[in-house]
Amino acid sequence: MSDKKPSETETILMALDQISQTIDVMTSVVNRLRNYVQQQEVAATESSQEHATEVQTDRVLH
Repeated sequence: MSDKKPSETETILMALDQISQTIDVMTSVVNRLRNYVQQQEVAATESSQEHATEVQTDRVLH
């Protein structure tokens, strides 16, 4: 049974491929987090606008 070791070039290419895959996954996670934060900001803005509208409609002019 021969133990064929990968060449230095193959090792480097495999490492670069793994790094590339890791970056792809991290990019996906960052984009999902960015979308989540933006959705939270929109929800908070809408909530504060609804609250402001409720406060205005509760006022009675004499």
